[in-house]
Amino acid sequence: MFPKRIIIFANGDLPDLEKARALLHEDDLIIAADGGTRHALALGLTPNVIVGDLDSLPANFEISKFENEVVLYPKDKNETDLELAIQHALTLNPEQVIILAALGGRLDQTLGNIALISNLRPSTFDIHLDDGIEEIFFCHDTCEINGTPNDLVSLIPWQGEVAGIVTTGLKWPLQNETLYPNKTRGISNEMTGEAATVQIKSGLLLIVHRRINNSNYQLLETTK
Repeated sequence: MFPKRIIIFANGDLPDLEKARALLHEDDLIIAADGGTRHALALGLTPNVIVGDLDSLPANFEISKFENEVVLYPKDKNETDLELAIQHALTLNPEQVIILAALGGRLDQTLGNIALISNLRPSTFDIHLDDGIEEIFFCHDTCEINGTPNDLVSLIPWQGEVAGIVTTGLKWPLQNETLYPNKTRGISNEMTGEAATVQIKSGLLLIVHRRINNSNYQLLETTK
């Protein structure tokens, strides 16, 4: 049976363990991208799968005693451990993938991690980068953001202009408008309720949702 939801732990920052814990479900399949194992262990979890070259595992982790699956790669490789973990996750045909600890820390790694999910269409499955405080995902046509009033939502054109943008549930709505990559008009909008929607006609839109109060939210993205 294929998992409905996969959690991938990357080896970046995880600023608040309890907010990250709130994202987890009991039936999640857990994949650790090499050093991301440390975050799983800190949350009391044992990964179902560890993927990577294993050069960043926590010092207290005895791989010889790990009874679950290990997908080992050589240290000299063209992909990051997270990219390899995502590739492995896709072979399991999940409905949703949430990548924890892929934000913060090194800027090059953060940008690379965002780029990794830019071509993965949510019509196949839903994929987010998340750390419990911020979630990041791409809107290809229609998406929904769930949170609380006053949460910050930034709409950032990716790889070029994004046209035909229509939003609901945001303090400063857009009505069939265009955002340009060299302008900052889409930065720091605010949710007016518990849900907001974004529709676009062309382009690729990066959505950054920063939770002001994450006591009640769900992750959801839908396509037309």
